[in-house]
Amino acid sequence: MFFTFRFTLYATMISFEEFKKVDLRIAKILEAERVEGSEKLIKFIFDIGGEQRQIIGGLGLAYPDPSVLVGKLMPIILNLEPRKLMSLESQGMIMAADNEGSPVILIPEKEIPPGSIVK
Repeated sequence: MFFTFRFTLYATMISFEEFKKVDLRIAKILEAERVEGSEKLIKFIFDIGGEQRQIIGGLGLAYPDPSVLVGKLMPIILNLEPRKLMSLESQGMIMAADNEGSPVILIPEKEIPPGSIVK
């Protein structure tokens, strides 16, 4: 999933304890394909360090050929409740930056193992 949030300098503050509840990990894209019937959704299969996870993300307009993303590393949120999107279960959330309404995936500057914790 990819959602666009608009933050101001005065976004709601959370405690460090609340932040620690979010399980952010580096994941490697093993498969990426468009979801039939949707121009925005892409079905991703991620390696998160020995386990695979399916996440449905709204990156289709920004990345019309999702196959170019296969092999890339990116941060995902693992402990989000699963959600159905076009009858497919999304088991997490992709972290991406908002560039004037268009998502841009975040890629680590160095190769690191899938499953690495983002702090």
